[in-house]
Amino acid sequence: MKNPNPPTISADAVKQLRERTGAGMMECKKALVETHGDLDAAAELMRKTGLAKADKKAARVAAEGAVVIERSGTSAVLLEVNCETDFVSRGDEFTNFARDLAAAALAAAPPTVEALLSLPSGAASFDERRRALVAKLGENISVRRCTRLTAPTVLGAYLHGGRIGALVALEGGDEPLGRDLAMHVVAANPAYIDAGGVPPAVLDKERGILAEQAKGENKPPEIIARMVEGRLRKYLGEITLLGQPFAKDPDTTVEKLLKKAGATVVGFVRYEVGAGIEKKQDDFVSEVMKQVKDNSAKDTSVKDNSAKDNSGKDDNGKDKSGK
Repeated sequence: MKNPNPPTISADAVKQLRERTGAGMMECKKALVETHGDLDAAAELMRKTGLAKADKKAARVAAEGAVVIERSGTSAVLLEVNCETDFVSRGDEFTNFARDLAAAALAAAPPTVEALLSLPSGAASFDERRRALVAKLGENISVRRCTRLTAPTVLGAYLHGGRIGALVALEGGDEPLGRDLAMHVVAANPAYIDAGGVPPAVLDKERGILAEQAKGENKPPEIIARMVEGRLRKYLGEITLLGQPFAKDPDTTVEKLLKKAGATVVGFVRYEVGAGIEKKQDDFVSEVMKQVKDNSAKDTSVKDNSAKDNSGKDDNGKDKSGK
């Protein structure tokens, strides 16, 4: 049963609660009414309500967001935080949360995302801060992955538009080389450092595919075998960092570039926002074409009915002239 005499809530109290929670005016007023004007109790109530709302949104697909790099010397963190829309990903509250989280990851080096989210952020944990942000912004926000990389000599880092980032750890070389290689990794997206790092299962699968493709070429088995191995080497050149043509100078490979600089890549990591997340694709062309067809069908129906009405017959099918 509703209280017939709800407490009077001042505009100043609502303003104070809004400043503390960042929530809307009506939500703040409602919380103050429920807690009889107690600011602390209202803030706690809104926090609990917000966390419950966040849990409900956890199942929603979050394939937008940002990639963040935080570095210090030869160590850096690459972090991906996701939300549901590009609009939210560009907001200050979302980007500040992502940056603070990356800084904490660099400082504390937590072993997992769960451990990272359990780290303190002010009076609450980062996970509580994340859930409060979900409640405030109305979108699911998730921390997808985080990698901390330390280089023996040089760490290259490059972030493209806040959506694709890469770190490259070098032994030898210099800062410009490290940055160039990080830019290359962003652009070319290699899967492995070199052929030695490609798992045998991946090689066997690709070799089998190439063998099947070569069967229809009507060549002797020994020729086919050489063709398969040649094509496999080309495939390895495409998926390995050292085998790829260098992005800034396609006439040389990354392997040759490294040899010239006396450097070795000991590790790299690349993140792209939403990569691998299955999300709904809006097919606007199909939607428009469907609307056009539907409207066309309606127009045809109207014309057909109009033609029948003007056919010279009355409602009983008799000639309107009386014949």
